[in-house]
Amino acid sequence: MPLYEHVFIARQDLSNTQAEGLVEHFTAVLSDNGGKVVESEYWGVKTMAYKINKNRKGHYAFLKSDAPPAAVQEMERLMRLHDDVMRVLTIKVDVHGDGPSVQMQKRDDRDGDRGERRDRPAFGGGDRPDRGGDRGGFGGDRGGERSGGFGGDRGADRGPRR
Repeated sequence: MPLYEHVFIARQDLSNTQAEGLVEHFTAVLSDNGGKVVESEYWGVKTMAYKINKNRKGHYAFLKSDAPPAAVQEMERLMRLHDDVMRVLTIKVDVHGDGPSVQMQKRDDRDGDRGERRDRPAFGGGDRPDRGGDRGGFGGDRGGERSGGFGGDRGADRGPRR
């Protein structure tokens, strides 16, 4: 059977137990239609990038399933009809990732290579070794002759406008 990952967002005014109850409800829908949920995660209440149905926050949940397409379609149909569910995203994947999702990992585990960057200045800080030494402008010689790029005399050699 195909493998899927589902993320849905429920309304912010639900309690945590009600949101987790939605996860159980949709897990039962999949299993009733011949599929199974391999793993489920409740991510908690998170702030969204923009308002959805006048809500700024929502309860996020993540499901990994192994189900036939008909079972997934039925679950999505019921999610879209449910008043408490605001958004649904389903993705077909080749394999399920091992361990917890990125959302559930600790903050320290996620920014592993960022530690090296912190000791460098954020902006400026001199020439970078991977670029040529001279960092002059956007092209052109900043003189009167037009030589291409963004520099040079802007439009001096153009003909009349039509």
